[in-house]
Amino acid sequence: MLHEYREEISKLKQENAHFAKIFEKHNELDQKATDADEGRLALTDIELENIKKEKLRLKDEAYQMIMEYKKANA
Repeated sequence: MLHEYREEISKLKQENAHFAKIFEKHNELDQKATDADEGRLALTDIELENIKKEKLRLKDEAYQMIMEYKKANA
């Protein structure tokens, strides 16, 4: 997720517990979606859609936090 901001992500994960939690939850949901897509996890279409929506919401929140961090540390 947001690989072009690796440095900022690394610093934020160390400095901001909320960001670290968002990042971890996104990764968990990403793994669930992958497992479902590859047949290792049985989910309904609605469950998978909800996981993907939550992943996107978390990514948007993380991106916003990264942009605020970059602005504050420019």
